[in-house]
Amino acid sequence: MAGIDYLERIPNNVDLASNRRLQRALEEWQPRFLEWWRDMGPEGFQARDVYLRTAISVDAKGWAQFGYVKMPEYRWGIFLAEPETGRTIPFGDHKGRPVWQEVPGEYRGTLRRLIVTQGDTEPASVEQQRHLGRTCPSLYDLRNIFQVNVEEGRHLWAMVYLLQAYFGRDGREEAEGLLQRRSGDRDKPRILSAFNERTPHWLSYLMFTFFTDRDGKYQLACLAESGFDPLSRTCRFMLTEEAHHLFIGETGVSRVVQCTCELMREHKTDDVRKYGAIDLATMQRYLNFHYSVSLDLFGSEVSTNAANFYTMSLKGRFEETKKDDDHQLKNATYRVAMLQGERIVEKDEPALPSLNERVRDDYIADCQRGVDRWNRIIREHGIDVELRLPHRAFHRAIGAFSEVRVSPDGRVLSQAEWDAGKSRWLPTDEDEAFIESLMKPVIEPGKFASWIAPPARGINGRPVDFDYVRPA
Repeated sequence: MAGIDYLERIPNNVDLASNRRLQRALEEWQPRFLEWWRDMGPEGFQARDVYLRTAISVDAKGWAQFGYVKMPEYRWGIFLAEPETGRTIPFGDHKGRPVWQEVPGEYRGTLRRLIVTQGDTEPASVEQQRHLGRTCPSLYDLRNIFQVNVEEGRHLWAMVYLLQAYFGRDGREEAEGLLQRRSGDRDKPRILSAFNERTPHWLSYLMFTFFTDRDGKYQLACLAESGFDPLSRTCRFMLTEEAHHLFIGETGVSRVVQCTCELMREHKTDDVRKYGAIDLATMQRYLNFHYSVSLDLFGSEVSTNAANFYTMSLKGRFEETKKDDDHQLKNATYRVAMLQGERIVEKDEPALPSLNERVRDDYIADCQRGVDRWNRIIREHGIDVELRLPHRAFHRAIGAFSEVRVSPDGRVLSQAEWDAGKSRWLPTDEDEAFIESLMKPVIEPGKFASWIAPPARGINGRPVDFDYVRPA
């Protein structure tokens, strides 16, 4: 088998060409990755020329090169952010010591598990979205989902690089496992439950990129604080690409809201389904579902694993270095929502095992800022409706509230009350059928489906009606 041209096919700043062992490992892995991509990547569009952004370096001029490329020929590079001179470990038992350039032996298994769990989410989202191209609302949106897909593929490469470069045989086996699991597969599912959920249509996809990719932002930011410097640098660069995924989610939902409000005002009715749009009540149900599923990704409110990751100096808090405390937290407390009988209360808990809840609080505040922007659109149209985040205990499958039923406004319910209200709070079969009935492809440049407004501007200075995906 011919060797990989690392300079041309895999742009990198980790000097792959000088590491023969790593070269051989990646040469063996790359064909299986491409086979996975052909089998599980975007269905029906592998031969299309797509206007994509490709990273070829980490500097301002190189990390975002735009041009037409066929997705199987996309150059999935390996990039780490530039090292920080004199960087020391910012938290945990090893705070103040020089960051690790090699895996600390006593933490080898734990660190590998963190990398594998993050790495497993990247191909999973590609698998969840592989059919959506066939029902795209516009060429602009089609191009954007493909940009997300290839960058999730690059993020998989980023985690596989760490496994292959630092974990020997175990790392090679884990890299293979990342290609063998499948989203929603009964026998070999993805590790985290949210990544086994279906993404059957574009409303779910846009909610996913707003809520679930936002969880990814916080997980990457926490890993970017790691005392293991190669992981920190890898995640810092991944965050530059993750920002675009969040942009797609927030602006995508904004455009759905905009379209709905325009029709509500034009026709003086809340029922815009007859005009081929998605009513605000239905959007609220999908918001409730995707938000609650994403909250579970942060784990249990009180977690010994979270405490151990922090104490070991492997995974920090969001914006760790900006926090004004001792960064060890052995005597600190944190307010945590807990179930007390039939009531939800807040209690002071030791800060270390409450780290999941602290990051979840940061995430909730970030989500609220996005929802506030959607509500501004509604108010600007003179409509007296408000989209709301449900209570953190609503529809939870992990943690303190997994065994109880809680309403969106935070009331603990009986099973009968839950059954009576569920169809008002979560998407129904009727909702799914209606949304899927709207999913007709729109592939003429500058045209958009009936349920979504055009964006304010195009990609990379191109016009909205640019030919973002060329015919085969």
